[in-house]
Amino acid sequence: MFDLIIEGGTVIDGTGAPRVRADLGILAGRIARIGDLADVPAHARFDARARIVAPGFIDVHTHDDRLLLDAPVGAHPKLSQGVTTVVTGNCGISLAPLRRATPPPAPLDLLGDDVWRYDRFGDYLDALEQSGPAVNAACLVGHSTLRVRRMARLDRAATPDEAQAMAADLAEAMAAGALGLSTGLYYPTATAATAEEVIAVGAPLTAAGGLVTMHIRDEGDAIDTALREALHIGRTLGIDTVLSHHKLIGRNNHGRSAETLALIEHASQGQGVCFDCYPYNASSTILLASRVRQSDDVRVTWSKADPSAAGQSLFALAKARGVAPEALADMLQPAGAVYFAMSEDDVSRILAHPMAMVGSDGLAHDVSPHPRLWGTFPRVLGHYARDRRLFSLEMAVHKMTGLSARRFGLAGRGVLAVGHHADVVVFDAQRVADRATYALPTEVSTGIDAVYVNGRLACRDGATQDVHAGRVLRRGGTA
Repeated sequence: MFDLIIEGGTVIDGTGAPRVRADLGILAGRIARIGDLADVPAHARFDARARIVAPGFIDVHTHDDRLLLDAPVGAHPKLSQGVTTVVTGNCGISLAPLRRATPPPAPLDLLGDDVWRYDRFGDYLDALEQSGPAVNAACLVGHSTLRVRRMARLDRAATPDEAQAMAADLAEAMAAGALGLSTGLYYPTATAATAEEVIAVGAPLTAAGGLVTMHIRDEGDAIDTALREALHIGRTLGIDTVLSHHKLIGRNNHGRSAETLALIEHASQGQGVCFDCYPYNASSTILLASRVRQSDDVRVTWSKADPSAAGQSLFALAKARGVAPEALADMLQPAGAVYFAMSEDDVSRILAHPMAMVGSDGLAHDVSPHPRLWGTFPRVLGHYARDRRLFSLEMAVHKMTGLSARRFGLAGRGVLAVGHHADVVVFDAQRVADRATYALPTEVSTGIDAVYVNGRLACRDGATQDVHAGRVLRRGGTA
């Protein structure tokens, strides 16, 4: 007897294959059978007629390190949109290994000021397991976190001894179950780091079979050079390279995605490389005065100096206060922002590319976050697949499940197959849509009927049912 049968649905299995009508039988947290199960007994049945049954979505680019330790009251930003697995520690920012009593430098402060309590990466993973995360968690080690841990000054490249100490931290983290290393060479904490430093720090990845995800040094005028540097690092280490949230920033660079995608395609002939992206033409990170003139508008997401600025246009605030936008950006520090500086044509071209995976890059602790935190995956299904027909629904699901699981080595996830873990989302292909906007960024998406994490009902019609159904997915593990 099965624990649960999801019956009457149309299965899109995550491989990119055409949809089929089938029932799904779940037993002990795994998929036990796929087919006609009308006469098979079960403790519970879920009616999925006129619905799509797909693997739970994998958010490959998150900053959920701290969110995973919480049990949010009300709707959950990831469960409510069908996400069952997240990859954390991106952009060089991970919650471990780092212990400090004072607030960390930006951008580490995106995760909070008083949450830095894990001397070892394994301690953080153990804490996750003990708390029971809402979704499955696969975790990266942040290069910037290692720099803050091991370097007294961040405005220079690491010495050989400092690089060796960071490499030892990474090796220990990999042994504990980390997937790999992430970089944020764009940010002040790591702009002084050289490619040679990253290669030295990342040396343990080669033998361990880890990967590197890279927020590259520049996504504007110098993107070509920055991409080549990232590819050089991955090629030298002999490991898979994931280019984080690939995009083009600034009006001068609109349309250049045709060039950058060609460069990545060419590199892929000789090394393992892919990229993630999010389905919006605005980005979000810490508030930087240098980014202001690249943008058509800038929306403040939080400010320690002036909390009232959250949710408001930096340009409108600057005009009202009679100061230059760049000067106001400095006055609001520390702060975060949404930048409207991308071309929709580039977003569509990048998202449609066969190598593109989907990641939200959402910032869960912003006062007024980018809507991608709550709407990324339904937006791909509704706006881009159904309404714009940028790709088929099967391909949309593949970009958010099977492709991601394969690239990140998440065994038994991302594809609906017998023996795989029962991470499942049931949704209405005609109704699924994102509702979060820049003005109302935490609105819950529609059309996501049910979300199962490891066979447990975690979310029903946007309402959280279970915030402890997730597991920690350690590299080389079976969870």
